[in-house]
Amino acid sequence: MKIVFASSNQGKVKELQKFLQEYAIEITPEKVDVEETGLTFVENALLKARYASEKSGLPAIADDSGLEVMALQGRPGIYSARYAGMLATDTQNTDKLLQELKDYPEDKRKARFYCALVYLTHALDPTPLICCGSWEGTILKAPQGKNGFGYDPVFYVPSEHCSAAELSSAKKNELSHRGKALRQLVEKLPDKR
Repeated sequence: MKIVFASSNQGKVKELQKFLQEYAIEITPEKVDVEETGLTFVENALLKARYASEKSGLPAIADDSGLEVMALQGRPGIYSARYAGMLATDTQNTDKLLQELKDYPEDKRKARFYCALVYLTHALDPTPLICCGSWEGTILKAPQGKNGFGYDPVFYVPSEHCSAAELSSAKKNELSHRGKALRQLVEKLPDKR
């Protein structure tokens, strides 16, 4: 089964390809140049999936995911990738987040990663498959670890006593918001073929 993955984020592409390599699913990344005008993760994922499917003529998967910090009323949320500006790097986004949280004590730094993953059989699919996952944690005061991408170095995983950037890719896929959404997707995909 060949599916286009609507993403130019190489970290996400690698995670998805690694996760799906044991299934008979070939993932082709597709850079998506569509404005994310949705107000939710699901809406933005749908926009990207429809665009990629229309452009490629293939079934499409898209995700929209981000970090929600409770003390910041859910920010950066859907703006996670562009929190410090449209062309911001992971480091710039993380630095802005840490600056905003600098006066917050540890017990006020609760956060979660959230992922909405959408699968369409074709661009006009009226019944998209929508799978969601979340991952609870807290925000550290400084980055730790070299693995992962995005906010992983400042996302503390209580069950593992380390940041997401200190986890192996296998452990991260087991625990993460995207891993949870992907497992749901794999379970439901046969119904959509």
